Amino acid sequence: MKILMVLTSHDQLGDTGHETGFWLEEFAAPYYVFKDAGAEVALASPKGGQPPLDPKSDDADAQTAATQRFHQDSDAQAALGTTVPLARIAPADYDAVFYPGGHGPLWDLAEDRYSIALIEAFDAAGKPIGAVCHAPAIFRHARRSDGTPLVAGREVTGFSNSEEEAVQLTDVVPFLVEEMLKENGGNYSRADDWQCHVVVDGKLVTGQNPASSAAAAESLLSLMAP
Repeated sequence: MKILMVLTSHDQLGDTGHETGFWLEEFAAPYYVFKDAGAEVALASPKGGQPPLDPKSDDADAQTAATQRFHQDSDAQAALGTTVPLARIAPADYDAVFYPGGHGPLWDLAEDRYSIALIEAFDAAGKPIGAVCHAPAIFRHARRSDGTPLVAGREVTGFSNSEEEAVQLTDVVPFLVEEMLKENGGNYSRADDWQCHVVVDGKLVTGQNPASSAAAAESLLSLMAP
């Protein structure tokens, strides 16, 4: 059982002068869900190497059992520091793919041609695809073989408009995840802000926010059960 996790390489929060990247909980919790289930986990990013960490996701009030475990795990830290460039990834080598969020994916993974091709290949092959929080941004340009948006007619979730407003970045991000999913024909649903909400539609798994990261990973694993 081989699972690919794809992280952002983008580290600038628009023109604010602040840093962004991936959200630690949204990587760490799924990573350990997969590892504890015995999966072989590979890590990739557009540029390869060390993905940028959103510094706010490492604040004391953002720590969870999974992030604390990561901070004590030198093997996981080494793996994260040596992600493979997306251009070198062959979709056929993996059984499922999972995208952690953070604001970074809005800028790079949403537009990255290798990521788009990867998602489309997994979808065509009927392999599970997971994305949590801002990571459903990856579906912005992904299409089915007939040219329709990959999320059209599918049940989906992702970071909500009200959550983006709560973190005061509505006017900073290049697009809103909730609005994009709706515009692409997705049947978007949500829970209250910051509450766990995971949606499964066929082999597509989406989670709303950081609180949904472990549950989204568990849902992805369940789709891989024999």
